[in-house]
Amino acid sequence: MALTRDFKQTVGARVRRDPKFAAALLDEAATLFLNGEPAPARMVLRDLVNATIGFETLAVRTDMPSKSLHRMLSAHGNPGMDNLAAIFKALRKRLRVGLTVQTVRVA
Repeated sequence: MALTRDFKQTVGARVRRDPKFAAALLDEAATLFLNGEPAPARMVLRDLVNATIGFETLAVRTDMPSKSLHRMLSAHGNPGMDNLAAIFKALRKRLRVGLTVQTVRVA
């Protein structure tokens, strides 16, 4: 039987070697939130934090306790808009990317 890598390890390794993939994950998290899918958005953000700045650095950059950030980005977390904005800001700064929201008319 072949050995397999853990999904989170695979995502983390790709984020560290591919800045475009990391930016795409941030975009996906934002898109999921804006489309009313907060649970998967939090999971994407959690994986991205783990693969980039880590929760301790995020805590310093957002002026929030690391434990609180872990809870916010858990499956049942409920980050407020101010906290979510701070998390996105820290990740955007780390990844050196901006986010642009575009609206499309849906039939």
